[in-house]
Parts: sequence; C-alpha cells; structure tokens
Amino acid sequence: METVDKIKEQISENSILLYMKGSPKLPSCGFSAQTVQALMQCGEQFAYVDILQNPDIRAELPKYANWPTFPQLWVNGELIGGCDIVMEMFQQGELQPLIKEAADKPDSAE
Repeated sequence: METVDKIKEQISENSILLYMKGSPKLPSCGFSAQTVQALMQCGEQFAYVDILQNPDIRAELPKYANWPTFPQLWVNGELIGGCDIVMEMFQQGELQPLIKEAADKPDSAE
C-alpha cells in the first residue's frame, strides 16, 4: 500500500487521530506531550500514530497535509492543526465540544 493511501485510510477510519512523536503514555517531544494532555482532558478515546516508528508517514504526511510539523490532530477527516492551535482551542473551550462530537459519531469503519 502506498504511504499516502495508508495515511488516507488512517484518517478515514479514526474520527480522532493524532500523528505524534512517541505514544500518549510516553510522548517523545514536548509538543506531542502538550497535545496529548489537552486531548486526554477532553475525556474521549483517540487513535494515534507514532511517526518515529513510521518514517514513511513522517516523510509523506507533511506534504499530504500541507502542514510541516508534528504533532498533527485530525478530527473527522480534517486537519485541526498542531500543538499551538490545539492548545489555543483547548484554552478557549473550543476543542472539548469538537472532540466530544467526533467521539459521539459512529466510526466510518463500522
């Protein structure tokens, strides 16, 4: 499977998906750690892809998303943004309803 197809599949199968360095339990960079904390405080489950374990995705996703950095939060197939945007949305109370609404939707994979 082509890397871009794999990315598209991951995004379509997960209503809340975080591309990050490391894992939610063991983030490998401060920006990923902050983003995970904000997501966890929303209280919903989310999927993640460790780009350090997936160098093909790490190389292709910035081109596909037209977004150069990680982490990248995708909700309902749309790129929300990176750490700064996620943190700002969280502090303004915009992230929580977005995450809750996405979590309440049935997954497209079902």
